[in-house]
Amino acid sequence: MTDDVQTEPVESVESVNDRETAIDWSKAQEGVRLLLEAVGEDPESAELQETWQRRVPGAFETLTEGSRLEEKPELRTFEASGNNFVVKTGIPVYSLCERHLLPYFGTATVAYRPDGDVVGLSKLSRYVRWQSRQLTMQEQLTQNIAHGLSDEVGAEAVLVEISATHLCEAMRGVETQTETVTRAVAGEPTEEERQRFNEASN
Repeated sequence: MTDDVQTEPVESVESVNDRETAIDWSKAQEGVRLLLEAVGEDPESAELQETWQRRVPGAFETLTEGSRLEEKPELRTFEASGNNFVVKTGIPVYSLCERHLLPYFGTATVAYRPDGDVVGLSKLSRYVRWQSRQLTMQEQLTQNIAHGLSDEVGAEAVLVEISATHLCEAMRGVETQTETVTRAVAGEPTEEERQRFNEASN
């Protein structure tokens, strides 16, 4: 025989109520509080009160920005002097596995052939960061970046590669730290462009 467990909604702290939030803070606070209780912790302890009241909800508000269009960076374009292939390497990627809610992280290489217009190089990094901030799988994230950039900048060809380490592998399961590499292509890159991309991403 087990005791019935009763929970009451957790009230948001005043500082949260005073501003608009992109996620439901009350639900986030209640969820984190229940999770702490589930693993045998005391949410009311001095060490953990801020964890469920502010820190975790605030972190998830930031880490899910990619699911909100209003957070998307503006990709202003300017006229290109030609249609030279653009390659940017070493773009940081930090995302959350939708299966385990654990992070995966690594780097992305993005390349595109402009169709008359180019976008600032820093905007490529911001766009990758925005797409990464959501619950997703690496394969889907790679596709989203490639096809999203193709639509945003009207590029004739886009290639994206992500190499990442998944903490759901390293911290649980097989408990090994490996790298997973995924690629996506939008449009029709030439063989020469594919070769340049391969050389840049290796």
